[in-house]
Amino acid sequence: MTQRAIRHIKKRMPELLVIADVCLCEYTSHGHCGLVCEGEILNDETLPLLAKMSVSLVKAGADVIAPSDMMDGRVAAIREALDENDCKNTMLMAYSAKFASGFYGPFREAAHSVPSFGDRRTYQMDPANRREAIRECLSDIEEGADIIMVKPALAYLDVVREVMDRTDYPLAAYNVSGEYAMVKAAAANGWIDERRIVMEIMTGIKRAGAKIIITYHALDVAKWLDEERK
Repeated sequence: MTQRAIRHIKKRMPELLVIADVCLCEYTSHGHCGLVCEGEILNDETLPLLAKMSVSLVKAGADVIAPSDMMDGRVAAIREALDENDCKNTMLMAYSAKFASGFYGPFREAAHSVPSFGDRRTYQMDPANRREAIRECLSDIEEGADIIMVKPALAYLDVVREVMDRTDYPLAAYNVSGEYAMVKAAAANGWIDERRIVMEIMTGIKRAGAKIIITYHALDVAKWLDEERK
C-alpha cells in the first residue's frame, strides 16, 4: 500500500519530495519495530527486512529513506542495500536519538501502533541517557546517514544543541504528536495564544540548532509565515 501511494503521489506531483518511514511496527501483529521470538526483539534478523523494504520504497519513488525502528546497525544495512541496488543517490534520514517517550501517545492511538505486549524501551532510548544519544547520532553518521534526528523535540533540546556542537551534519528535530496535542488542547480552552506559542516553540527548536523541523504544525506555520511576508 505504501509503495502504491508513493507511485501515485510521484505520478501526480513529481516535484514533491517524498520521505518514506521504514519500520516493521505497522506490518506486525505485535506492533513492535522488529521481529520477535518468544518475547525477545531480534535485532540482527530484522536488518535484512528493513533493507529490503527500503529498496522497495525507493524503487517506488521515495526520495529519502527514514528508518525509525532503532535497531542497531540498520543504517549501515540499508545504505549497503541501496548502494547495491542502484540507489546510491538516495538520502538516509536516520531517527538517531529516538527516545522511549510518553509524547508519542496521540499518534500511537491514531495509528493503532501500541505494542500488544511490553513496550519499546529495550530498543528506544532512555530519556535520562544523554551520552548514549550523542553516541547514536555519531554512529549513524559513520554508518552512512545523510541526516540525523532527535525525537521528540521539546524535552530534548539539550540533546539537539549538543549534537549540533559535535557535528556539522544536517540535524532534524521531530516535534511529535503529544507536544502538538498539548498546544491544541490549551488553545481550545482559551489558555494560550496558539499562533504565538507555536512560533515560539519553532523558534526554540531552531535556536537549539535544528536545521530541519518536522512538526504537525507545519501547515499553520507556513500560512503564518506567508502572512508575515505580505
